[in-house]
Amino acid sequence: MPDHYAVIDNSILLRYLFYPRRQHSKARDGAYDLKVPVAGNIEIVCRAYPAGVDNHWILFFHGNGEVVSDYDQLAPLYRKRGINLLVADYRGYGASGGKPTFHDLVADARIIFETLDESIAAEGYQGRWVVMGRSLGSISALELASAYPQEIVGLIIESGFISIAGLIHHLGLPSPGDLSALESFYRKLVENIVMPALIIHGESDRLVPLIQGRDLFETLSSNNKELVVIPAADHNDIMFVDSTKYMDAIDDFMRRV
Repeated sequence: MPDHYAVIDNSILLRYLFYPRRQHSKARDGAYDLKVPVAGNIEIVCRAYPAGVDNHWILFFHGNGEVVSDYDQLAPLYRKRGINLLVADYRGYGASGGKPTFHDLVADARIIFETLDESIAAEGYQGRWVVMGRSLGSISALELASAYPQEIVGLIIESGFISIAGLIHHLGLPSPGDLSALESFYRKLVENIVMPALIIHGESDRLVPLIQGRDLFETLSSNNKELVVIPAADHNDIMFVDSTKYMDAIDDFMRRV
């Protein structure tokens, strides 16, 4: 796999784009943790929140600064809708080993996805997979949607982006150099996605502006796609400003795929 993200991983910018936290609490209330070996002695910890044996699953890649145990408070919203949720950490986050890079973010996502059917079957579950990414996690979700169009039945992106260069400029971060090749690769990756897709974005997102979500939506090649804008929502309160609209959009999408 070509290392399209090397221009960022080999620059000073990397230290500004990951905010790993080592917080990790014990799974509870029917949830359980999976440890996925990704390289050497490095494991990525994922947390499963099952709602039903035959229900669809969402493989969820969270935002920056978050960890899987943060979703102990949000998972009941999914369980109430009958949606199985599996949240993946990144290297250096929570109880996962290693240090994060964009190359490993993508490579590990592939390994995680390729082991999931066997992992959940061992716990007595099965089901079809929808991949979802929030903010930083949109990179992992989009990469998987492009790479596994037959195995994944739907894509959900929340507070995501299509232009890494545009986001770097918006945040006032130091440029890592020429990003034109990465920008071209990433846009073509999104154009390659034809599966059903749901894009959710906050109207007042100051971290990842709504224009990024709209551009992402327009670039997807899916004939079955929807953009849901949450009025007055910023980047980190989007799930709470109107949780009913947020979850209704996800629930309706999951019922259609």
